Amino acid sequence: MTLPQCENPNAQQCIGSSGPGWLDRILRPVAVIPKMCQGSKEVTQAPNSTAETADAKNTSPPMWATTLRALRHRNFQLFFSGQLISLVGTWMQNVAQAWLVYRLTGSALLLGAVGFSSQIPVLLVAPIGGITADRSNRQRLVIATQAASMILAAILAGLTLSRRVEVWHIFVLAALLGVVNAFDIPARQSFLIDMVGREHLMNAIALNSSIFNGARVVGPAVAGILVVKIGEGSCFAANAVSYIAVIAGLLLMKVECPPRSKSSSPLADIVEGFRWAHSVKVIRALLLLIGLVSLVGMPYTVLMPVFADKILHGGARGLGILMGATGVGALFGALTLASREGVKGLGRLAAWSCAGFGIGLVLFSLSRWFWLSTVLLLPIGYSVMLQMASTNTLIQTMVPDQLRGRVMALYSMMFMGMAPFGALLGGALAERMGAPVTVAVGGVACLLGAIWFGRELPVLRIEARRMIVAQGLAGGEPEQELNAQPVEEET
Repeated sequence: MTLPQCENPNAQQCIGSSGPGWLDRILRPVAVIPKMCQGSKEVTQAPNSTAETADAKNTSPPMWATTLRALRHRNFQLFFSGQLISLVGTWMQNVAQAWLVYRLTGSALLLGAVGFSSQIPVLLVAPIGGITADRSNRQRLVIATQAASMILAAILAGLTLSRRVEVWHIFVLAALLGVVNAFDIPARQSFLIDMVGREHLMNAIALNSSIFNGARVVGPAVAGILVVKIGEGSCFAANAVSYIAVIAGLLLMKVECPPRSKSSSPLADIVEGFRWAHSVKVIRALLLLIGLVSLVGMPYTVLMPVFADKILHGGARGLGILMGATGVGALFGALTLASREGVKGLGRLAAWSCAGFGIGLVLFSLSRWFWLSTVLLLPIGYSVMLQMASTNTLIQTMVPDQLRGRVMALYSMMFMGMAPFGALLGGALAERMGAPVTVAVGGVACLLGAIWFGRELPVLRIEARRMIVAQGLAGGEPEQELNAQPVEEET
């Protein structure tokens, strides 16, 4: 079964206007970046003269312009601005909610249980969210999910500020937010290509990750202060208000794409997405690796209140600092990926990043000094962000447009859907063996997973290159360059 794709030579019709916007003046050097879909000889041929060489040097954009090139699109400017504000509120709520649960119960097991209740709906409902993203208007779908998230945050704020909040309230609201995320993640990830087109997709993914982790730096730090001064409810209220920015940005966008076919049943389409992902070895391997990291590595975030309080003796403010340090590292990881112009080497980068993440977790589990632990969280955040964003980029550059929502639903199932089992398992193990041992075991498992993926990489990169070329050029790399020397070159 094939569905019509958004293939229009007029890019503005499919991805919205990239006309004057709030960053256009400072981003004019981006305009000289070569168009990857043109595959023009001018991009790949060496200059024939010294004058041409000098002219090429003079017209090459500065590094900052290359890093921010997706912001040439007005739609992405609006999305970027709204997300920058909203995600600060989201991270404030994450930290405040974890501390509220820990303050009410003092239980690492219940911390893991809340994480489980918030993420298990992603595993169960994401296939429906994926097919919805492939069949409906993604812009309207994202607006709906953001509005629903705002309502849930407002309810939690009201319960907490009125001092009527109970643990079961948090469980129910966390589960409902998980259902919303099951629709939001596939739709939002698939919506990126509608905003910027395939040419700047890799950069948009990296910049999206950078604002997520930039907010991860600010949000926990602010939450740590507000929780101590005026309580958790203020963080939940601030998060509810912050959604206004992203919803306003989405409403101001002008994104047009032809309607997608609905000729077959939703169940058949869901099965098609599963079969395609399973049949492609490189996609299957990438999903398995990210699922492993989510299952055994990411529970360290759920156990962070235990480290902050009982092991490192930093309290709520210490929790904000620790979470912020992870965000700083992750922010630099996202910016590292944003500065890249091609997909070559991303497979190897994903393997090395996963290994670095595992080693960092082992070292963090051994530390008993607060500031040493804070420093160790920088490479941990850097490595896990590189691994996650590299995987996201590789999958999105290989998947056909008509399957994008369903495959990104599978990505969200492995990224967030496996996390609840990891959170529950991590909480249970921490009750029996302690949080440090639990984190160390997860780090060793991530290292073993990286070794496995690295050994499979020589075979996987050949298939990956063929699929990238089949779906169109990515990151500005000309087709002839991607096709050349398939065994020796990296992907």
